[in-house]
Amino acid sequence: MFKHALLESVKAWISDPVHSALPRHARIQRALRQLILDGALGVGTALPASRTLAKSLGVSRDTIESAYSQLHAEGFIERRVGSGSFVSEQARRLSGRGKPKYTPLDRQTPPRLSQRGHTILQSGGVRDFLEARPFAPGVPETRSFPLQIWERVERQVLKEYGTHALRHSPPQGMAPLRRAIADYINLERGAHATPEQVLVLTSSQQAMTLCATVLLDAGDRIFVEDPVYHGARKAFDAAGLTCVPVPVDTDGLQVEQLLEMTQSSETSPQAVFLTPSHQFPTGTTLSLDRRLAIIEWARAQQGWIIEDDYDSEFHYAGKPTACVQGLDPHERTIYIGTFTKSLFPGLRIGYMVLPASLVEPMTVARTLLDGHSAPIPQLTLARFIESGHFGAHIRTMRAVYAQRRDQLAQLIRQHLADFVEPQVPTGGMQMPCVLIRDIAEQKVVEAARRVGIDLLGLTPLYASSQPKPGFLMGFAAHAPHELETAVKTLAKLLHKLTRSSYDIDTP
Repeated sequence: MFKHALLESVKAWISDPVHSALPRHARIQRALRQLILDGALGVGTALPASRTLAKSLGVSRDTIESAYSQLHAEGFIERRVGSGSFVSEQARRLSGRGKPKYTPLDRQTPPRLSQRGHTILQSGGVRDFLEARPFAPGVPETRSFPLQIWERVERQVLKEYGTHALRHSPPQGMAPLRRAIADYINLERGAHATPEQVLVLTSSQQAMTLCATVLLDAGDRIFVEDPVYHGARKAFDAAGLTCVPVPVDTDGLQVEQLLEMTQSSETSPQAVFLTPSHQFPTGTTLSLDRRLAIIEWARAQQGWIIEDDYDSEFHYAGKPTACVQGLDPHERTIYIGTFTKSLFPGLRIGYMVLPASLVEPMTVARTLLDGHSAPIPQLTLARFIESGHFGAHIRTMRAVYAQRRDQLAQLIRQHLADFVEPQVPTGGMQMPCVLIRDIAEQKVVEAARRVGIDLLGLTPLYASSQPKPGFLMGFAAHAPHELETAVKTLAKLLHKLTRSSYDIDTP
C-alpha cells in the first residue's frame, strides 16, 4: 500500500508553485522519481494502480498513465502485465538506500586542475565592475547613450536583413562591420587597415588570449610594460608565458631597456605588449622615437607588437598620436580595439586588425573559443558607425568626460590633498592618484568598497619591487555632483583610516 506520508509528499511536490510551469503529469512523474532517488521507494516497491493514484490525487487516469510511462522509459520502474508497476532494480544504483558507500569529497580539498587551470584560478581572472559605482575605472556613462537612435538603426537592420540576421555570423565577423571598423580607424587613428584584416571578437580580453596562444608557446617570454594592464598579464600567465617587465616613464615604455635585455639574452622575447596611446595605468603616451624603435625591433627580431588601443577615442588635448600599426611598414603589429568603453559594456564587441599572414590562423583559433559574434549587434553597430552616430556620440562624450576629469582633479585637490597626488591624464576615463601618506593601499581599497566606492589599486599592476602605491579613480560614469559626493565620502574614510593607524602606532 502506498503510505499516507508518501502520498502527501507527492501532493506537496505537485502543488509547489516552483513547479507550476510543468504539466501535471510531469509534476507527478518527477515527484515519484524524487522519492525513488531519495530511497523512500525502495527497489521492488509496488506503485499504486493508476486508477487508485488518480483518485487519491484528484486527476485523470490518463495523467497517471503518462507519468508512469515516462518513469518506465527512464528505467525507474518496471511494468508487468497483470501485476502492476514496481521500482526497478536499475534504480538501486541511483537511490539513496541502495547506493554504495562512497567517501564524500571534502569541499575544502581543491579539485585537481591542470597547471593552466591552477594559474587561472590563482590569478582570480579579470572581473569587470558590474555596477557603475563611484570611481570604478573604465566604466563609461551609459545614461546618456542615444538609445532611441540605436533602436531605430536596429529596426532598419532587421527590416533589411530579415531572418538572415538570425543566422550564424562568419567567424571573422560580418563584412559591413569589418568595413566600418577599417574605415573608422584609418581616418581617426591613422591605421593602415583593410576589411579583410579585421577580426571581430567579443572583447579585447579575447584578443589578448588569442595572441598569447596563437603566437607564442608555453614557456616563451613576452615583454610587457611595468606597470601593466592586469587583464593582459593574466592572459599571458594563463597561457604559460613569462612576462618580462620593462619600466615606463613619462614617455612611455623605456625602449632602451627593452633593447638591452634583447641583446643580453639568448632567448629574447618574441613579442611586446603595449598601450602606447594612453598607457595603462599611468596615462603616459609613447613618444614617436620610441614607437619607431619598437617597430625596428620587431622587424629585426621577427617579433610581434601587440598594441592595445583601449580608450584612444577620449583624448582631451589636441589630436592623439597615430597608432603604432599605422606607422609599421613591416606588418608586425597586431592592433586591438573595443567598443565596450566608447559605447556601452553590454555590446560585447571588440576587434583585432591583423597582418595578412595572421588572419587565417587567428580566425580558425577563434572558432574554438566562441565561434562567432552575434550578427544583429554587429550589423546595428556597422550602420551606427556609417550613419555618423558613432562619431557624434564620441564627440559628445569626449566633452563630457573632459569636464568630469577636470572636476575630479579639482575635488581631489580640495578634499584629498593631504592623502593623494592626482596625475591628471590627457585622455582616458580614469585618473591615477599616488598615495602621499603612509596608508596601506589595500586597506584603502577594501574600506572604500565597503562604503560603495570602487578603487583599483596600483601596486598589483607593478612587477618591480618599487611600485608607487595609489589607485585609479574612474570619472567617466558619474556627473559632477556625484563625483563631489563620492570624493567627500572618500575623504572622510581616509581621515578615519589615518586616525586609526595613528592610534595603533602611538604608544
